[in-house]
Amino acid sequence: MPSGFQSILLLTILITIGLVFFLRAATKDRTTVVDITSPQSPLTVLEGLSTWLEQRGWNRDGGDAEKQVLRFRGRVASSQALAILLSILGTIGSCCFGLVLQQLIPQLGGWPLLPLIGLGPLAGLVYNRRANRTESLELQLLETPPQGGSSLRLRAHRDELIVIELELAEVLQLASDGSLLSSPI
Repeated sequence: MPSGFQSILLLTILITIGLVFFLRAATKDRTTVVDITSPQSPLTVLEGLSTWLEQRGWNRDGGDAEKQVLRFRGRVASSQALAILLSILGTIGSCCFGLVLQQLIPQLGGWPLLPLIGLGPLAGLVYNRRANRTESLELQLLETPPQGGSSLRLRAHRDELIVIELELAEVLQLASDGSLLSSPI
């Protein structure tokens, strides 16, 4: 086997491994917990957050009065553009792998290409299936801070918490430790 084919085979395998890890990272659960405070009353902050969440398509999913928790559920859609891109990249990668197999084992003829081309769109389907999911968001009222106002613990997807912090920080005078906005991830 010529050394050029070995390096192409190695690169093709590495690209396949990269695609698998990308799919895992793109559909990973990024639930985060953040504590926020506000000088406004707990009722005002909870009403403001609830109204805002319902306007964004979240549905109330009950809660626990004893633990002072409100729960919301929302459907998260996958990116169709990313699904198409992953299908195209998967198809191109499958074709490359089929061509490498065809060069390494010439007696197979064109057979390695046919089944592998069909595997390409699986990347988009896997992404679609794993990224379309129901997310939950929890609001828990914590003890009133010594300076007054309200203190809440929010548990939700990291991106949703960032949007809450960006859009409602001024309106509801929300303050957190700022770690969501300073994180490089």
